[in-house]
Parts: sequence; C-alpha cells; structure tokens
Amino acid sequence: MRIGIVCPYSFDVPGGVQNHVRDLAETLISLGHHVSVLAPGDDEGMTVPYVVPAGRTVPVPYNGSVARVSFGLISATRVRRWLAAGQFDVLHVHEPLIPSLSMLAVLSARGPVVATFHTAMTRSRALAAAQGVLQLVLERITGRIAVSELARKVQVEHLGGSAWEIPNGVQVAKYRAAQPFDGWPGDGALGFLGRFTEPRKGFPYLLSAFRILARDRPGLRLLVAGPGDADEVLEDVPADVRERIVFLGKVSEDDKARMLRSVDLYVAPNTGGESFGMILTEAMSAGTPVLASDLDAFRRVLDGGAAGALFPVGDAAALAATAAELLDDPQRRARIAARAAEVVAAYDWPVVAERVLEVYSTAIEVAGATVQESVP
Repeated sequence: MRIGIVCPYSFDVPGGVQNHVRDLAETLISLGHHVSVLAPGDDEGMTVPYVVPAGRTVPVPYNGSVARVSFGLISATRVRRWLAAGQFDVLHVHEPLIPSLSMLAVLSARGPVVATFHTAMTRSRALAAAQGVLQLVLERITGRIAVSELARKVQVEHLGGSAWEIPNGVQVAKYRAAQPFDGWPGDGALGFLGRFTEPRKGFPYLLSAFRILARDRPGLRLLVAGPGDADEVLEDVPADVRERIVFLGKVSEDDKARMLRSVDLYVAPNTGGESFGMILTEAMSAGTPVLASDLDAFRRVLDGGAAGALFPVGDAAALAATAAELLDDPQRRARIAARAAEVVAAYDWPVVAERVLEVYSTAIEVAGATVQESVP
C-alpha cells in the first residue's frame, strides 16, 4: 500500500504527535508498505529518508503549548506537489483542524483521507481561526481515528461524527532492552521527561515534592530530560538539593529509553491538556513504575491505578507521600510493573499498526463505493 502521512508539527521539536507519526511510519515500512511523511521543516538538516520537509515553521498557540507548524501559499504548493508525486492509496493526516499542513492536505486531497485526532480539546484559538473551513475539512475526511476515549468523545459531541479509538503505540521491545545509565538508579531516583518550563507539564509540583523527600533521603536523585533552561526552575532551590538534580537536556530516542530504565519511579505531574499520555506507556514498557497525576486520560492508561499509582492533580505533598510509600515498598513497585507490562502489550506498535491498516482498508473501500455511486 502507498501511504502518505502528514505531521502538522516540526520534527525539530520533540512531541507526542511527532513520535507517533515517526513510529507509525517506521512500523508500516517494516511491514512492507511504501510510506512518505510530509512535515514542517527546511531541506537542510533533514536526515530521515522517508520525511519530506514542507518549509519554514511559524509558532501557533495550541493546547496550552506552542506548536511550530507550516501554513500558507508556499506550504499549500508543496502539499499539492507532494500529493501529486506520491500517488497514495490513502492519505493519513494528524490534527487536521488546526491551520497546518494537515488541513492543507485534506483540502487538496482527491482520494481517501484518514485523520487522527490526538487532543481532547473542544475550544482553542487555532480552532476558532479555522471555523470558516472547519466543516469543509470534516466533510472531506473518510475515516476518523481518536487516540483515546476522551478524544473520541470530542468527535461525537462536538464535531458531528464518530471515530475508531486506536491508542498511541509504543516500541515495547526497545524500551525493555534499554540499559540504565552508569551509576543509576543508585540509592533511589525519580524521573521526569518533557518541557519542564511548560506550566501544564507540572514540573514545579515534582520539584516541591522532591525537596520534601530529599530531607530524609540523602541518596535520592532526580533525573530530568527535555528542553528548557534549568536555571529558570532551580532559582529558589537550595544548593544541597540542586546538586542532586541532573538535567540531561534534549535527549535522543535511545537515551530516552535509557533514562526511563535509570529511575525507580517515573513521575508525570501534568496538570491537564492530556488526552492519552505516551510517556506513560514508554515508562511502562521500560518496566519502570509510574506515579502520575489523577487525570482521566492517565487513569485510563494506568488501568484505574492498577498499572501505576495516582495522586491528586497539583498536590505536591500527596505526590511526595505516595512516592515515599513506593520507594519504601519494592514489592508494590514490582506488582505495578508486572501489571503495566500486561497492559502495555495492547499498545505495542505492531498491534496498533494492524488496527490502523484496517481503517485504511475501510476508507479505501468507502471512497471507492462513493465514486461508483457518483458515476451516472
């Protein structure tokens, strides 16, 4: 099958949608399909062979963050050129309702279109700006995929249609086989991965909890991976605590897996704006117990708390107390990790990709039937 995939966000900035697109593309290629991915970015520096860069990006506020997307006349031209050259059996776009390459591709497509919706938002400035073409975009989509029940609920209640619920995938074997960094976890370690200066990621709550835990645990360390200025978040942290916090900066995919294998607990203190939680499944795949905010999306991934521990959103004291209980109870951590291994098997990319391929086949059949009905 010839498959065209459109990623709305630049691969230069790490993010859940970008990781999803990359892993889906590579899994489909490994299954023998021809895949081309169109994404924002310049020709220079693009080293991924299946990715076609679509030009410079502009920042767009979206879902409590800032997404870097391509949009405009030049981008539209590149989209049409890519579609014409690709001759795809099916086009798969991600987040088509924000002004981006995905929206442009839907409007330019002449064949079956599958769209994946990652967020569970009902309102945003980006959506408001696109109201004029929103209905046209939705009408041109043959099949919809939602990565979570929350995202599917938005389709049903706010966008006038249903969707297949297919979760984000994870490369289970890669995380399970990763080796910890030398010297880790040592006498206890917590981990965090993400843009730690972004408010909705909740890093200040983890930092406050770590300061509480550090008082009675001289060997405990915090390992942080992700882009951002460490000095910005450590300004008020005492020197003796600061020296026990290690910032790795932006990491490669291999080092992300190693980082998750290097800690006793992975902490996700997010405050909202999550419809799934890919990092949770990555930690689960690594065999690392998860301690997460009690967001509905996280609760669903963690099997209601059986495959990971939960604490009230924005409650640093509760985070510290639950982390202390888990650090002191290796048997409980082992039980959580064992249940997580069972749960995460359903998210393994080969399993998820087969479900996506079923949607592709259905969309192709529906589009073919529609064409036949329109022929006099």
